[in-house]
Amino acid sequence: MKRREFITLLGGAAAGWPQAARAQQAERVRRIGLLQGLAESDPEAQARNVAFRQALEALGWTEGRNIRIDYRFAGGDPARVQAYATELVNAAPDLIVGHSTPVAAALKQATRTIPIVLVAVNDPLGQGFVASLARPGGNITGFAFVEFTMVGKWLELLKEMAPGIRQVALVFNPLTAPYYRVYLRQLGAAPATLGAELAAAPVRDEAEIEAVIAALAREPAGALIAAPDPFTNAHRGLIMALAGRHRLPAVYAFREFVAEGGLMSYGPDTIDIARRSASYVDRILKGAAPAELPVQQPIKFELAINLKTAKALGLNVPAFLQQRADEVIE
Repeated sequence: MKRREFITLLGGAAAGWPQAARAQQAERVRRIGLLQGLAESDPEAQARNVAFRQALEALGWTEGRNIRIDYRFAGGDPARVQAYATELVNAAPDLIVGHSTPVAAALKQATRTIPIVLVAVNDPLGQGFVASLARPGGNITGFAFVEFTMVGKWLELLKEMAPGIRQVALVFNPLTAPYYRVYLRQLGAAPATLGAELAAAPVRDEAEIEAVIAALAREPAGALIAAPDPFTNAHRGLIMALAGRHRLPAVYAFREFVAEGGLMSYGPDTIDIARRSASYVDRILKGAAPAELPVQQPIKFELAINLKTAKALGLNVPAFLQQRADEVIE
């Protein structure tokens, strides 16, 4: 090769180096911490993560190429929630995604600087996670879960499913559902025309779950509502088994309860919320401030009914209720 040609080729390669370097820099790996309130083996937790990753990939973020996601699963245990929140914050990721209200509280306590995107969190304003829904004002924004007026809806569904019910207990763990007082206010505001006596049933462990449901079964025409919180979700197998054993109609907030044998559920589509959360992760990683991103409310709700469970409980599901359902499990 002639000397002049060699110099020309070398000069052309050198001119391309800055561009190649910029491309490598643009593809630097961004780190995301993700803390689930559920157990790693929980199908709901995995379904949310799959939807989240797929949505991120559609936005140009792929694990192993330009993002790394560090997963933690608390399994409904408040102590593990605190420990994992601290662990993720100490790792100093670019952003943290937090599922559930206890996770949100732990993350807020652990950092005021790392951006946080909340997923399926109850009462983010009332719990002090944000200054307002429209302008969160700090390092936290995200996607809310249940509207507390749904307590009335759950009662209506129970009465439509089992018109004879007279005693209804709201089962919740005050440690993992710190917003429970709002539920209690909603219970008190329920229409008297529903004709059911309402009671709060706080539980903190499996023994208390068994005691509360056994006591409810001793009352005439009892039914229960499992409030949406990581504890009741993590212990849904026990709650549903006891409801079946004592022949108690029950309504839940999460569709997975019904898929696993629960009678009926009504609540936001959690997979859709997880999928939508990827849009805020994308915007924050590209420079948006959480303080300027409004907290989003659920936009998709699901009613699911398990006809097999209804039959086992001796309930005849009205045709109009089946027609309204988004999913009827035979």
